[in-house]
Amino acid sequence: MLELIGRQTELFEADLNVLSEQLSARVSEASFLVLGGAGSIGQAVVKEIFNRQPKKLHVIDISENNLAELVRDLRSSYGYIQGDFQTFALDIGSLEYDAFIRHDGKYDYVLNLSALKHVRSEKDPFTLMRMIDVNVFNTDKTIKQSIASGVKKYFCVSTDKAANPVNMMGASKRIMEMFLMRHSEQITISTARFANVAFSDGSLLHSFNQRLQKQQPLVAPNDIKRYFVTPKEAGLLCLMSCILGENRDIFFPKLNEALHLMTFADIAVKYLSARGFEPFECQSEDEARQLAATLPAQGKWPCFFTASDTTGEKDFEEFFMAHETLDITRFQDLGIIKNDAVYQPELLDEFEIQIERMKSAGQWSKAELVEVFTRMIPDFGHKETGKYLDSKM
Repeated sequence: MLELIGRQTELFEADLNVLSEQLSARVSEASFLVLGGAGSIGQAVVKEIFNRQPKKLHVIDISENNLAELVRDLRSSYGYIQGDFQTFALDIGSLEYDAFIRHDGKYDYVLNLSALKHVRSEKDPFTLMRMIDVNVFNTDKTIKQSIASGVKKYFCVSTDKAANPVNMMGASKRIMEMFLMRHSEQITISTARFANVAFSDGSLLHSFNQRLQKQQPLVAPNDIKRYFVTPKEAGLLCLMSCILGENRDIFFPKLNEALHLMTFADIAVKYLSARGFEPFECQSEDEARQLAATLPAQGKWPCFFTASDTTGEKDFEEFFMAHETLDITRFQDLGIIKNDAVYQPELLDEFEIQIERMKSAGQWSKAELVEVFTRMIPDFGHKETGKYLDSKM
C-alpha cells in the first residue's frame, strides 16, 4: 500500500520506537470503549489496543457485519487476550446504547471514531441532519456520559477538513471541536486531524478494488491533490493522541518528504500497474463502460480522469489554521495544536436550539442548515456547485 501512495516508509516509526514501551504499559493497565470501532479507522485503533493486551476492550458499532469481520480479523492475526474483549452492534444514538452505558460504563478511555465522513453527505438536507446528529450531538452525548461515569480520558477523531472548512462535513467537525472545548473543563479530551486514509471503507481508493473485481472502469479526479495515510498509521495517530495527548490537544502528522500530495488519478495509475494493467484514458464515461468488456484481456484498463466539479471539494488540504498555536518539537513526526478552553457558550446553546427547532417542525432545508453553520463559523467558505457524487460514475 505504501508504494501506491508514493512512500517507502511508514509514518511515526521514529516516535513509536521511543514511545512503544510507554504505550504498551499504559494500554495494558487500562480499560477501553471504542465507538465506531468497526469502520476502517476504528478497526485500526482496535487492533493497536488489542495487540497491547488491555484489561478491557469493548467495541461499539452500528454494523454487525463489520463487527463480525473485525473479530475474525483479530482472532486470525493476534488470537486472544486475557482481558475482557467484547463487541456490541449498537447505535450510539439509541436507548439501547444508553442502557448499555448504565449497565457497564466503567472505562478509563473512551475513543469515538464514529462519523459521517463523506462529502457526498452534502447532497440532501436529511443526510445533513443525520451528519449533525452523528458528528456533533452523539459526540456531545457520549462525552456527557463519560463525565458522569468517571472516564479518565475522552478521544474523538476530527479531520483535516475542519481547518478552514469548505464543506458541511468539515464544518460539522469544526463545530464538534467547539463542543469539545466546552467539555474539556470537566474531562481531559484530545483529538486528531489527519489526511485521507488510503483504501478505507467507502473511499474512492477502496472502490478501485470493487471496480476491478466487477470489471468496471476506474474513474478519478486528476486535479484534486490529497495527503494519504495508511489505516495502521491512522490507528497509531489516534492511539498516541488518546494516551499521550494533553487536555485539548489536537494531533496531526507533520508534513515532510514522506508525506506529500498526490492526485487520485496518479494513485489509480500506480494501482493498475501493481496489478499488471496499463491505464487506457477514455474521453467519456460511455467509452470507458464500453471498453471495460474488452480491454482487460489486452492488459489494459479503461480509465476516465477528469477535473472535479462536485460540491464541497477543497482544492488543497491543511491540518491547522493560521491563528492556531502549534507544538512541533515534542514529537518527530507528530505536530500538536495547543488549545485553551476558548468557546462561546451562548453560540453552542443557540446551535442546539436552532437544530432542535428544525427537528420539532419536521422540516428543514439545506440553505437553513448552511445558515446555522455560518453563524457558528463566520468565515465558513461553503463551496456549492450544485453537483454531487451521486450524479457521477
